[in-house]
Amino acid sequence: MIVEPKNPKDMSDKRLRIFADNLPENPRSWDNLGTIAYNHKKYLLGDEEMGDPIDWLESMLGLEPRGIYTQDRMEYLQERFMRKFVALPLYLYDHSGITIQTTPFSCRWDSGQVGYIYVSKDKVREEFGWNLITNKRRERIEDYLRGEIKTFDQYIRGDVYYFNVEGNDGDTHDSCGGFFGTDWETNGIKEHIDEELWPQLDEVEIEY
Repeated sequence: MIVEPKNPKDMSDKRLRIFADNLPENPRSWDNLGTIAYNHKKYLLGDEEMGDPIDWLESMLGLEPRGIYTQDRMEYLQERFMRKFVALPLYLYDHSGITIQTTPFSCRWDSGQVGYIYVSKDKVREEFGWNLITNKRRERIEDYLRGEIKTFDQYIRGDVYYFNVEGNDGDTHDSCGGFFGTDWETNGIKEHIDEELWPQLDEVEIEY
């Protein structure tokens, strides 16, 4: 859809169009703080495949494998892992598309835990120049990790966009992609376009 200006004050010889970006860059190729470890037979969900979660947790904790594959063992290892690293569990909902987040979904039939996003405390100290990781600082890092998962979720859901700025003759004057989410101000599109086009953001419809 090409948006027409509402009134003469909005007049411009350029028109803004926004499209779904079908070839976005995978945000896991960026310089991320966290690492996503996952276990899923169907989807590629991050940076490293875990294999069996209990075996992986024992390896991450430097423990000898005990061959005990129970829920109690899983919970014990996960608790130790969460203390050793700054980490959050990851949950996937798979129904007519997939979405991922750091808290459980309400539908237990089509969802479940698929892994973790984590960062070592040594890497945190190196990145931020901290000697101690206090509870407040841990919460700050957890927020970073949630942000990374939010962006990755937008990627796997196809919630990524690009814009064209076109003249009345249909020629493209400007174009850019890789904008995550539909808040045009926070995702960067507003910053990239000329101020005279800002009023069109209120009316533009995404083209698929």
